[in-house]
Amino acid sequence: MTHDDTPAPATVATCSERLGTLAATAPVDIPAEADVYGTAKQNCLQLGFIEVDADCLARAWQAQTARTGRFDAQAWPDAPEDFGMSPLPPARRPNAFAACPERLGLYAVLPDAAWVGRMARAGVPTVQLRFKSDDAAAIAAETRAAVEAVRGTDALLFINDHWQSAIDAGAYGVHLGQEDLDALAPEDLQRIRSAGLRLGVSTHGYAEMVRADAVSPSYIAMGAVFPTTLKKMATAPQGLARLGAYARLLRGQSLVAIGGIDAERLPAVLDTGVGSVAMVRALIAADDPEATAAELTAAVAAGVH
Repeated sequence: MTHDDTPAPATVATCSERLGTLAATAPVDIPAEADVYGTAKQNCLQLGFIEVDADCLARAWQAQTARTGRFDAQAWPDAPEDFGMSPLPPARRPNAFAACPERLGLYAVLPDAAWVGRMARAGVPTVQLRFKSDDAAAIAAETRAAVEAVRGTDALLFINDHWQSAIDAGAYGVHLGQEDLDALAPEDLQRIRSAGLRLGVSTHGYAEMVRADAVSPSYIAMGAVFPTTLKKMATAPQGLARLGAYARLLRGQSLVAIGGIDAERLPAVLDTGVGSVAMVRALIAADDPEATAAELTAAVAAGVH
């Protein structure tokens, strides 16, 4: 194995501007002969990555160094095999969920079936029902109403969290958060898969992306890209540079960017390579939601590379 430079200072220097430093500190002088894992992890912690993501990145950098036979301070890991991931796209894998379009376009996250219907009729290509309730009967009724609301339109409907109701109502897909995914038994995941539902999974960094990818979902959502007041986030906003790094790692997967995205920020988000952008407040808080939906749908479609 050869080394281009002292790993810690070189990596921090070359990556801090590109990825955004949440907790800027001076580079630590670590000898070039230090182990790649320990050095890379310290680098990533300096760059502001949380512990589990720093560990995930360090293991990937170690695998990349072993695979290539050299440490390159400028080669940020973005090969799926270095993260222990199976080849992409996931549709080729035996455990894959049903595929959805790689470019889902504008993705409207909506509070009830009435809003789902409005946005579907306005031409939004992908809609999600995020109905918050502990009443099982109300959940089932709202899910059925949402399925009916998109009938006759081209909109693809995902149901947030309530996978059993999504199966019963015949929805296009279901969206799960990390905790929801972790809580499912293997047989529950297989029920969703066997029912033909598409599966989307929320992620907030490298470790969660790797965990989500292991079940071969239909799409992976990445966020929050920018600060958002709609949901309390356990992690800091990811930012555009990290979003771009995530998109490079997951190229071939259907990707959705979410969190604080509006019309002004939209072009920069699309430049990262994602094929879909989720919006909530930009639609439901608009003076004319239908007109806004039409404009944003066209903007996303025109900006996707």
